[in-house]
Amino acid sequence: MGKKILFFLVFFVPVFSGTAVFAQSSLDRRTESENLAIPFVDMTVRSPQNNQETALSIQLILLLAVITLSPSIVVLMTSFLRLAIVFDFIKRALSLQSAPPNQVVMGIALFLSLFIMWPTLSEIYEKAYVPYTEGELTTAEMIDEAESPIRLFMYRQMAGNHDNIALFMRMGNLPKPNNLSDVPTHVLIPAFILNELTVAFKIGILIFLPFIVIDLIVASILMSMGMIMLPPVMISMPFKIALFVMVDGWTLLTQQLMISFR
Repeated sequence: MGKKILFFLVFFVPVFSGTAVFAQSSLDRRTESENLAIPFVDMTVRSPQNNQETALSIQLILLLAVITLSPSIVVLMTSFLRLAIVFDFIKRALSLQSAPPNQVVMGIALFLSLFIMWPTLSEIYEKAYVPYTEGELTTAEMIDEAESPIRLFMYRQMAGNHDNIALFMRMGNLPKPNNLSDVPTHVLIPAFILNELTVAFKIGILIFLPFIVIDLIVASILMSMGMIMLPPVMISMPFKIALFVMVDGWTLLTQQLMISFR
């Protein structure tokens, strides 16, 4: 019995002592944490107290709407639309399915669009964003200043062909405009989109013509040799790629696309 008591004292008493010390330290840490000044964040929804708060809420909603629609704005109101369609045409003309991948093609179109739109973006930054951050412009004035360079860019791409603007003005029962300032933005945007689609398809047709000739020649040779079951695309695709590389097609295509923008 004496040995059991000695074993208990040697092994279990330190354990109980350590447990008590740990409990005491935990209690001390909890007390310290309760004394710390932790900030409380309270997000509440309440009715606006004046018209200024109402206008601020509306501006916030409009800002969120613009951020949501920003991909559509980039695609439809810049040079990206024409570039993306032309690059897709060149892939189809070369009979390429997955090389280069669509992500690569869209990335090329995006950065070329950034290069083309850089003067317009710089003008927006200098005339709208910087004065707004310095308090020289209100929000409404900043939007007007930022809208003007984009409107001018879209108008220049029509190259004097204002049939699309006239079409939407007639459909909207609007009076005939005397200059660009008389054309509403909601009319200019769809007119610009139709113009870009038309120009891109015209460029695509010109791209397709030489490669169609190669397809016809290869198909005629295969038929004359009796190789009807062999797809002509398998034979013509290397020749089309070789022709495209020999004439430095990417550089030539990019240069002509840059020239097509005004």
